[in-house]
Amino acid sequence: MGPREVLNKLRWSGTNELQNVKITILHRGAPGDKRVIEGAEILELGRGFMRLASPDEEVYIPYHRILKIEAGGRAVWEKRAE
Repeated sequence: MGPREVLNKLRWSGTNELQNVKITILHRGAPGDKRVIEGAEILELGRGFMRLASPDEEVYIPYHRILKIEAGGRAVWEKRAE
């Protein structure tokens, strides 16, 4: 199961757990090249990307940049080392 499927499963769980998820993404230039996104920032789970709300504009993050998804304080998905 990939990150899109995991996020959709959390979104449609009946309790919309997606709102409380933390997603670590590869973000070049950020400290450690990582950034954490809150599930509440997600506007859309598209076919190849997530669309996020940001203060200035909407941002599109491709799923291949997701490193880890956490829900309830535990990792529910992590990218395997290549």
